[in-house]
Amino acid sequence: MFIESASLKRVKPSPTIAVTQKARELARQGRNVISLGAGEPDFDTPDNIKDAAIKAIREGKTKYTDVDGIPALKEAICAKFQRENGLSYKPSQVHVAPGGKPVIYNAMIATLNPGDEVIVPTPYWVSYPDMVLLAGGEPVFVATTAATNFKLQAADLEKAITPRTRWIILNSPSNPSGAAYTRAELKAVADVLMRHPQVWVLTDDMYEHLIYDDFQFSTIAEVEPGLYDRTLTMNGVSKAYAMTGWRIGYAAGPEPLIKAMAKVESQSTSNPTSISQWAAVEALNGPQDFIKERARVFQARRDLVVSMLNQAKGLKCPTPEGAFYVYPSCEGLIGKKTPGGKVIATDEDFAAELLEAEGVAVVHGEAFGLSPFFRISYATATEVLEDACGRIQRFCASLT
Repeated sequence: MFIESASLKRVKPSPTIAVTQKARELARQGRNVISLGAGEPDFDTPDNIKDAAIKAIREGKTKYTDVDGIPALKEAICAKFQRENGLSYKPSQVHVAPGGKPVIYNAMIATLNPGDEVIVPTPYWVSYPDMVLLAGGEPVFVATTAATNFKLQAADLEKAITPRTRWIILNSPSNPSGAAYTRAELKAVADVLMRHPQVWVLTDDMYEHLIYDDFQFSTIAEVEPGLYDRTLTMNGVSKAYAMTGWRIGYAAGPEPLIKAMAKVESQSTSNPTSISQWAAVEALNGPQDFIKERARVFQARRDLVVSMLNQAKGLKCPTPEGAFYVYPSCEGLIGKKTPGGKVIATDEDFAAELLEAEGVAVVHGEAFGLSPFFRISYATATEVLEDACGRIQRFCASLT
């Protein structure tokens, strides 16, 4: 008889993946479904990156590599951090993994002991707390609010830190809210952390290049050099370079931490795919102009979605600074009834009834630790977004 481990019982499946799978199942059944659940650009991987992968195959670069990244990719990552973030790292300070998620998981497994605490601001990317739990740690949630644009406040961080706090996870721009911290906002957080030398920082900068309205991106080790020796700065090629399926994430930080993470990777996934690594070298070293061009398209989609959702009865949608998500409030619809008499008691009810009535798949806010909200990914074609938002407006209007 199968018996699930105690550590696995502590976690739940990814809600975002579950929503996407549900939408696919309904589509296979013949339903007209629009899935706004997945955080995946609809753009294709640029041809120069594809060509680099094909070249690697033809040159026989298809064998095992160094466990946590080929030298050429580590050098490209070092150059990227210096060029774009003003951060100096050596290749020995760089970790490459098969996606951003394994980077975080490797860091948690390498450092957490039972009872260690990890501060996770809410709303959070769905996998953060579960990876902490799998590693034996305890996530400590610190709520943000729409009034502060879903950004962690220094006073709230100070209250959450205890002698057991080992990490804080920051994500800017944020999945799910799209909120991005200004340099001043990061400095306020950093000032708190400087008073607590036992707390390390994992900053997830995966959406660094997807910023709008002339927003200036900053990362915390750049803003506060005093945190350099206890910051793991994480990024990847999946979002900006439309390389989600290539599965390459990376991070840079103190060498002892990087060595420990490589030990974890050596006994779990082993090296990332060799071909994808060579493609990532080209992504980081090759032309970058297309990133801003695509960001302009995403900004136009953001503006469309924010406008249409704010015209929907009972919804309030803030304008995010980055990423390709919006995180609207459905508080104005809680307690309303569908035409069939179903009461919308939670944001999960809202998402379920929206999918049933109009065939639009979104992710409910409770999955990200903050209700009553829901997340929409606008990383899809403009005409699809117009159709989806029109359906959402119709659904909201039907509630009484």
